[in-house]
Amino acid sequence: MAQGEVLGFEEYVRTRQDALLRSARRLVPDPVDAQDLLQTALARTYRRWDGIADKSLADAYLRRVMINTRTEWWRARKLDEVPTEQLPDASVDDGTEQRADRALLMDVLGVLAPKQRSVVVLRHWEQMSTEETAAALGMSAGTVKSTLHRALARLRQELEDRAARSREAEGVLARIPAQRSRRHDERERERCAA
Repeated sequence: MAQGEVLGFEEYVRTRQDALLRSARRLVPDPVDAQDLLQTALARTYRRWDGIADKSLADAYLRRVMINTRTEWWRARKLDEVPTEQLPDASVDDGTEQRADRALLMDVLGVLAPKQRSVVVLRHWEQMSTEETAAALGMSAGTVKSTLHRALARLRQELEDRAARSREAEGVLARIPAQRSRRHDERERERCAA
């Protein structure tokens, strides 16, 4: 690669690194994994930098590389996790509703397939148009629309299911003191009768 191209790439990374890291963070929930994803995508893009004729499309190209890399990682992952009946409680660092909502959304995004997650992230977080999203993902605008529709329906269903489970758990917890009180009253009656 020519010296001018190297300097151009370095300048691009310097000016766009924060926005690119935000994009990576939206694709993978762990901040360290997001940094790894961006670094891997930048290394892959660097090798092809001189082949990108229109540098104004570099963001779209790099996002596509991040999405492809994340998909490769997802396919290669080991499934060491064991499913359980009960989900652990999510903790909120600072206690604000905004952080809790964001954590819930990031967790709920995990139920989506990688293609659906990519479409949702680009359309709603990156606020790309349908056409821009289609170009970034290498699919038609119609496919983006239908994928987005199915993904949002899946997210709504997951949120409704979680709300129902939460209400059910609250109902069970509310009945426990009443059951203990009834048992106590029965024991007292038996003791008095004896």
